[in-house]
Amino acid sequence: MFLGFSSMNTPKDPDPAELAKTLEQAGFESLWYGEHSHIPRCLSTPYPAGGEMPQPYKEMMDPYLSLMAAASATSTLKLGTGIALLCERELFSQAKTIACLDRLSNGRVMIGTGVGWNKEELENVSHIPFNKRYKGLREIVEATRILFNQDAPEYHGEFIDFDPVWFEPKPTQTNTNTVGKCGPKFTLGVMGPLGLKHAAQWADGWMPVDVAMPDVEQGIIDFRSQVTEFGRNPDDVEITLVVMSEVTGDLLKRYRDMGVTRCNIGVGMQNWDKPDIVMPMIEEFAKIIPEL
Repeated sequence: MFLGFSSMNTPKDPDPAELAKTLEQAGFESLWYGEHSHIPRCLSTPYPAGGEMPQPYKEMMDPYLSLMAAASATSTLKLGTGIALLCERELFSQAKTIACLDRLSNGRVMIGTGVGWNKEELENVSHIPFNKRYKGLREIVEATRILFNQDAPEYHGEFIDFDPVWFEPKPTQTNTNTVGKCGPKFTLGVMGPLGLKHAAQWADGWMPVDVAMPDVEQGIIDFRSQVTEFGRNPDDVEITLVVMSEVTGDLLKRYRDMGVTRCNIGVGMQNWDKPDIVMPMIEEFAKIIPEL
């Protein structure tokens, strides 16, 4: 099992290049940055975890620029978005950004994505209705894969519709996604029944949060069963578990034994405003990476 590190990626957090270099030297597999381009001040959507939305949500830097800085300081560390809100960007510009980041990092990009929880945020930037955001996300991923894999890509859906275009350069890395072998994997960060159905049906991976599942092991079993029902091999669908529980070596080993591909750890929501604990945490967990 691999160990990744996730961060809110605010100006108060460790510099992306410094953080990435430290992670690579410590033996971590990957660095993950999430995305919120903005937070509406007129917000009626409740924060999913309850209570007031934490301040760092309002200060997040651009994940792709930060990951490019991380790429420039490393050579093997993988670079993930955890999660990118693909519905909230223009399709071609976003695909170009992902493709160029992948080329400039020599094929180290992983795209974790989801539909987001903030209705007003989506409505500010997208014509996709909030109640159809899963279908919109699926079309965006499908269209992006086509852009990455076809010489004269075109796509005709309900929300994404374009005639043949030139789209270059293509990404560097290869994988066994549904329309070709060019481009990063798309991992879906979802938890509800509809999201799980989409992840099982078409995503390259699933990214749940451990504390949001009553029983992590049973949740993994049920998800793999859904993947099989869609005629897919569960071994082809990675599971990236976001660990929000108190992280211990024994806990990570249990998740490894459940078949988790990687665990992403971080300082936890209660410590998002304490960047000084990041480097000591990395040093502590680097000691158990060889055992995972």
